[in-house]
Amino acid sequence: MIEWVFLSAGARPVPRPVATPLVWAAAFGGALLLVATLNTLVGPDRPALALTALSLLAALLGGRSRFTAAPGTAALCWLFLNAFAIPPLGTLSWAGHRDTFWLSCLLAAALIGTAVARLVHASAAYRRIAAGAGPAAWEPGERPEDA
Repeated sequence: MIEWVFLSAGARPVPRPVATPLVWAAAFGGALLLVATLNTLVGPDRPALALTALSLLAALLGGRSRFTAAPGTAALCWLFLNAFAIPPLGTLSWAGHRDTFWLSCLLAAALIGTAVARLVHASAAYRRIAAGAGPAAWEPGERPEDA
């Protein structure tokens, strides 16, 4: 016998994070596209704007990824920031405090994006489960202690 049920019935699980290689591929492509767009529109001599845009990209990517993807996401964004957002274009360099600060900002953005997404998903799952177990869902004469 076939029993028809609504798909929205029951508690839905927390969404699974996207696989880390896919997040890194999105970071690679997104950072490349973002830096190229910024270089075309405002020029390559605006690293603060590029850092802000890449931090937002890292936070957005962190929203659908695991915590273990954050360091790779930050490193890929930093590579494009360092190589193509500051003159001379196409040259990687390490400038001590500046690059440490940039890497820290990008890593913090990715971790914050992941943490916020996890908290939002967990809160939504808790509300869905709590709403299904509330007094409105009990049958007359049935209480949780009776079960």
